[in-house]
Amino acid sequence: MSAEAADREAATSSRPCTPPQTSWFEFLLEESLLEKHLRKPCPDPAPVQLIVQFLEQASKPSVNEQNQVQPPPDNKRNRILKLLALKVAAHLKWDLDILEKSLSVPVLNMLLNELLCISKVPPGTKHVDMDLATLPPTTAMAILLYNRWAIRTIVQSSFPVKQAKPGPPQLSVMNQMQQEKELTENILKVLKEQASDSILVLEAALKLNKDLYVHTMRTLDLLAVEPGMVNGETESSTAGLKIRTEEMQCQVCYDLGAAYFQQGSTNSAVYENAREKFFRTKELIAEIGSLSLHCTIDEKRLAGYCQACDVLVPSSDSTSQQLTPYSQVHICLRSGNYQDVVKIFIEDNLTFSLPIQFRQSVLRELFQKAQQGNEALDEICFKVCACNTVRDILEGRAISVQFNQLFLRPNKEKIDFLLEVCSRSINLEKASDSLKGNMAAFLKNVCLGLEDLQYVFMISSHELFITLLKDEERKLLVDQMRKRSPRVNLCIKPVTSFYDIPASASVNIGQLEHQLILSVDPWRIRQILIELHGMTSERQFWTVSNKWEVPSVYSGVILGIKDNLTRDLVYILMAKGLHCSTVKDFSHAKQLFAACLELVTEFSPKLRQVMLNEMLLLDIHTHEAGTGQSGERPPSDLISRVRGYLEMRLPDIPLRQVIAEECVAFMLNWRENEYLTLQVPAFLLQNNPYVKLGQLLAATCKELPGPKESRRTAKDLWEVVVQICSVSSQHKRGNDGRVSLIKQRESTLGIMYRSELLSFIKKLREPLVLTIILSLFVKLHNVREDIVNDITAEHISIWPSSIPNLQSVDFEAVAITVKELVRYALSINPNTHSWLIIQADIYFATNQYSAALHYYLQAGAVCSDFFNKAVPPDVYTDQVIKRMIKCCSLLNCHTQVAILCQFLREIDYKTAFKSLQEQNRSKPSARQN
Repeated sequence: MSAEAADREAATSSRPCTPPQTSWFEFLLEESLLEKHLRKPCPDPAPVQLIVQFLEQASKPSVNEQNQVQPPPDNKRNRILKLLALKVAAHLKWDLDILEKSLSVPVLNMLLNELLCISKVPPGTKHVDMDLATLPPTTAMAILLYNRWAIRTIVQSSFPVKQAKPGPPQLSVMNQMQQEKELTENILKVLKEQASDSILVLEAALKLNKDLYVHTMRTLDLLAVEPGMVNGETESSTAGLKIRTEEMQCQVCYDLGAAYFQQGSTNSAVYENAREKFFRTKELIAEIGSLSLHCTIDEKRLAGYCQACDVLVPSSDSTSQQLTPYSQVHICLRSGNYQDVVKIFIEDNLTFSLPIQFRQSVLRELFQKAQQGNEALDEICFKVCACNTVRDILEGRAISVQFNQLFLRPNKEKIDFLLEVCSRSINLEKASDSLKGNMAAFLKNVCLGLEDLQYVFMISSHELFITLLKDEERKLLVDQMRKRSPRVNLCIKPVTSFYDIPASASVNIGQLEHQLILSVDPWRIRQILIELHGMTSERQFWTVSNKWEVPSVYSGVILGIKDNLTRDLVYILMAKGLHCSTVKDFSHAKQLFAACLELVTEFSPKLRQVMLNEMLLLDIHTHEAGTGQSGERPPSDLISRVRGYLEMRLPDIPLRQVIAEECVAFMLNWRENEYLTLQVPAFLLQNNPYVKLGQLLAATCKELPGPKESRRTAKDLWEVVVQICSVSSQHKRGNDGRVSLIKQRESTLGIMYRSELLSFIKKLREPLVLTIILSLFVKLHNVREDIVNDITAEHISIWPSSIPNLQSVDFEAVAITVKELVRYALSINPNTHSWLIIQADIYFATNQYSAALHYYLQAGAVCSDFFNKAVPPDVYTDQVIKRMIKCCSLLNCHTQVAILCQFLREIDYKTAFKSLQEQNRSKPSARQN
């Protein structure tokens, strides 16, 4: 026996619950007024009730003479009843949505089995073995209807069902319900056994390329009148209600997708099939459009299925649209990336794309994992709960119990996060008044629920709170909190009597000032100052620490701010930012400067430009201390900002000299010589000495490879440096009329002082620039008349060999500068042989022969791989070797003298033999000693 036959046999014992109404039933049966009844606007009884009654009457068992229960007889009356039930279903156009909603599984099973019978489906034949393409259209459609219903019923049975509340217990009704339940379970068992066959039948239907037809009331009437005559017509392509191929395939794809999706819970690979079917359904709906009369798909449910498939089986197509928020959340949960779930929920608070039910289900899942022992999820649970709570607030819902429980013990981190969520969940420019009101009320209620004043001020001083609440509301709230909490809130109170003593105002102020000194969090600094100014208006809190130093060029502008709180805040933020920059805590310095910039932008264009300049300097330091050390070029944006600073012509802007120094040094270090030589505006060269010096250095570097005659810039640079190193003599006329020299001081005719020049040079790192500066000062050192031992340097020949007025140059200062510059250059790169030679020559000129020999040897080592290769002759010149010979001789290293004499271009045999004789003389004396 086939599965379909088994279904028909099981259905014969069904007992529909609706009691028969003999009067109208017999009337419709005998007078054949069914069609007229169905045409009424609101027929009573409804069509689905008619189906139940017709089939109930047709399935009544008979009782024989021996009072034995027999199956329903196959007589004319029962056949007419079944036909009438089919005609009612045909009136409903065989819409499974309507039939499933109103008919029980046993009744619908019986109805569709009767459709199979009347459609000439051979009993005992499996549907999967039948070729749909060769069957009459109505027969194929009947098979499709049955198998569609079969898999839809299986899918529906997998959903949880809310149990109806039982009424007063009635034995007969309870028995009837139990029988129907058992019968439903038996039918479901059969349907599940044949589920794979049903899926194959529907998959085969998708390959059909012809329209199908389903029985109408007319075709059913013709079958009832003369079955033999009608067979030809029903088998033709024009009988019955036409179902277009696209409509049929759309319904079948949707039902198959639902079946595959249901199977995916046990076999995740099947989700791919479900995804394919659902997206094909969407395509077919788009093709069919509004012309479809028989294809009824719940498009909202379809969209939900598609979204779920996108989550479970993300598309591998790189050109496909971005993942939906559902997909992103699902992927994050599977990978354990819970922080990203929090980010998605915060972003969703602006778009409201995720239903709150879905967000709550995610929170429940996280709570379950946390309760299973994963303590790391406690923080995530609070964050997700906070996001959901803010979403509830924005939509006008009450605060959840879960949030109140998680917020019983607030701390700084929780409040910071809550404020962050609130700030990022509302667009103040576009938000409606109701949204702003909801958010303001929430923040106010959170404040009222807090006991610690510190946390209250964290919220009340936040930018969002200040924006949403009026000044009067904020002050009233703060006053309420102060009156309610007069004591200092300390953590744990081991001795209640002692810690309950009210703290004086001076104690509170002292504690807050201590926190103010230690804090580098700009928002915390602002909160502390607001609280301090609320306690007293007599203090100037920028004077709390003598370590807070602001350059005098800025302090006059800052201290001129009228509002005391703003003045203190700007001064302290800048002082702390400058300190952090000095100790190379660049991240905190950037936060402090950014907060200060945001603050002063509102009221002072002058201070705004000051902060932009300081942030430029900070970015230069950050790059030089970070990626710049490895040789990575600065971003083009930073170079453009440096140029913008150098070319700035804003009047009355306080400027720090160090920023100009750093900007020019920055351009030289990164070889922006083209800009410095050709593109610098003329006014800059006249007004900014560092730009002038930078231009001369860059031009000298650029002209260095050329002939000596073309090096005009080198001569200009020489004259500038000579003037900086010059001194002016101050004279006094005595009573006798004679003039006497009383003092020499640094000349004011130079573009800058020597100390400023030295400070600027110590900001340079470019080897060529340092080499040129060193050679210039070495040449200047060698020009003096009383020099005994010249110092050698690379590129020394580009400088003039004389100075018109030697007495004007402070040669002692030049000598000191040379020593400092060599020391600095070697700290940048201790392996530059020309710099090592300069250092050695300085020691040689000052009779420090051991140190001189050390540096001569080091210079040779770095350029010969520690003497594994020959030292280049331009490093160990005859002059260098002769100086090394003298050092060894004065250090009594006679053997070394003999060896070194052989490295001269013309070997000095005389000195070599003499040193060997000295060596031999020293041996006997050593023995005697």
